[in-house]
Amino acid sequence: MNRQSTNKRSSDHRNLTVDEMRKAGKRIVSILGLTTFTVGVHFVADAFLPAGALRLESHRYCQALMLARQGQNVVLDGEGISCPAAASAFGFRPLPEGLRSGKGLVGFGIVSDSAVGRRMFEDMPRFETGQIHHLELFPLEQADRIPQVVVVEGEVEKLMWLVLSYLHAMGGQRVMASTAVLQATCVDATIIPFLEERLNFGFGCYGCRDASDLVEGESIVGFPAFLLTPIVAHLEFLGAGAIPVSRRKKAWQALKGKTKKL
Repeated sequence: MNRQSTNKRSSDHRNLTVDEMRKAGKRIVSILGLTTFTVGVHFVADAFLPAGALRLESHRYCQALMLARQGQNVVLDGEGISCPAAASAFGFRPLPEGLRSGKGLVGFGIVSDSAVGRRMFEDMPRFETGQIHHLELFPLEQADRIPQVVVVEGEVEKLMWLVLSYLHAMGGQRVMASTAVLQATCVDATIIPFLEERLNFGFGCYGCRDASDLVEGESIVGFPAFLLTPIVAHLEFLGAGAIPVSRRKKAWQALKGKTKKL
């Protein structure tokens, strides 16, 4: 994929406006009861930097996402990104030999066979070299531009409703996840949703759980921004019925009552 296709997709938002984007971000947080912001990720092919954004240095992508989730507007480029695997996935620089060979993952204790680690990187979806100049990450409800991808981190039960809403938007088609339990925020939740124009989710990875504030019971979902409208529409529907009913756990309470009588 070249820069022209990046720019083409960046303008393909199915007529979403910034105001609609902000409202959608607020509704996701409100309906699901998230404690942090949903995040917009904007891929930029030129060197223009937005006013008011913090250009990060020596940060991993998962850490940039963490800052945006907490309310900051940040920029991450090839010089500022510190994770070599994410830098390669975004097309900023080549994958170091230690990782490409799989030996690096053996050294981290992630795999015991370098051939497995090598295959994990060979199969990694990625941008072409030089396809983008930098990434902009910001809280969706504070957006002043339309991102290409929306990333949501939170408790698994809350993200489950997002996946169900996406399934409804797709007419009931089963949702497939792609992950190597590696590069969960950069590849799984950001690059795959953009390149394949679909929602993707995973359970996190060694890197993001070590380097960010993602806690044990939380995970990540990412989807193309142009799907926000149908996803939020069904989330509103779920929020009016299924979500509060499920969370009340009446069926479980009834079972506990029966168990006590046995």
